[in-house]
Amino acid sequence: MTIFASADFDGHEAVHAFYDRATGLQGFVALHSTALGPAFGGCRMWAYDSEDAALGDALRLSRGMSYKNALAELPYGGGKAVIMADGRRVRSPALFEAFGRVVDSLGGRYITAEDVGTSVEDMRVVARMTAHVSGIATGADGGVGGDPSPKTAYGVLQGMRAAVEMAFGRDGLDGLTVAVQGVGHVGFHLCRLLHEAGAHLVVADVAAENTARAAEAFGARIVAPDAILAEDADVLAPCALGGVLDAKSIPELKASVIAGAANNQLATDDDGRRLLERGIVYAPDYAINAGGIIAVAAEHEGETDSAAVHARIGRIYARTMAILERARAEGRPPHEVADIMARERMQLAPQAELVREAVLSDTH
Repeated sequence: MTIFASADFDGHEAVHAFYDRATGLQGFVALHSTALGPAFGGCRMWAYDSEDAALGDALRLSRGMSYKNALAELPYGGGKAVIMADGRRVRSPALFEAFGRVVDSLGGRYITAEDVGTSVEDMRVVARMTAHVSGIATGADGGVGGDPSPKTAYGVLQGMRAAVEMAFGRDGLDGLTVAVQGVGHVGFHLCRLLHEAGAHLVVADVAAENTARAAEAFGARIVAPDAILAEDADVLAPCALGGVLDAKSIPELKASVIAGAANNQLATDDDGRRLLERGIVYAPDYAINAGGIIAVAAEHEGETDSAAVHARIGRIYARTMAILERARAEGRPPHEVADIMARERMQLAPQAELVREAVLSDTH
């Protein structure tokens, strides 16, 4: 296991390894940047094949959170926690209490929330041990607090609208076919919004119950998980795990637009250029899937105006248009432009220049 030599290391300020003997909790917290404020990002629970895989995921995801928070104009840096466990088999209040102690030991440098494999209920357990957690309110008003999935989906819809306008010169999704890869929490909410917008849905998921639910609720057509990327659709929405757009899959794509909720959709930076060369409009993932972090950040700050939060998420449309227009004008892949815009904001941060370090520390 290496940090500095890792291809995913990007000048991260700190990397913390944690282990709790009593519960078996183990994993990493990666703090990419606190230039704009405390590192804010969710806690992922996943059955990683190795420590290196978990570390790499934490490094990639925390960097993505720095850029996501910067583009969303939030006063936070980027961080991410990964717990190395199969959440379907290993899950207990004691484990999440132990994780809460890990978060609290960082003294507010990192604020956590739910992510893939964790839930609002899990974060409420974490909150027994630390105040540095969000996404735990009821969210009963539909606008502030609680499960960030509906807010993430709404933001993705806004980014998709912008990409469709750029690709087809039309406003709206009515009559378009959208292929959704992954119809779990965010993917299902996105399907609902797309159905309401008049789109035709094609769905795939490794969990058959998820696709069955989408078919029943929205009349979605189900295809095999290994067929969805090459589906004949106007828009492809990757909403599962990352790295699905690569040298093998990109030549097979039939969609003219890619806009989805998954993080790190591009396997490499070169894949963004491959999409550009094929004339496919790509809405950078961290630019359009920021609705969830916008909502949980608002909750953390004590925001109660759900309409204001909804409007803030709605600005993802204009932000995505700005990225795509600049990318077209400069002949660059959109993900490169998004990276540049995020770095520009991070470099303008009022804090003094940070001393970059990578710290591997055990928390018991």
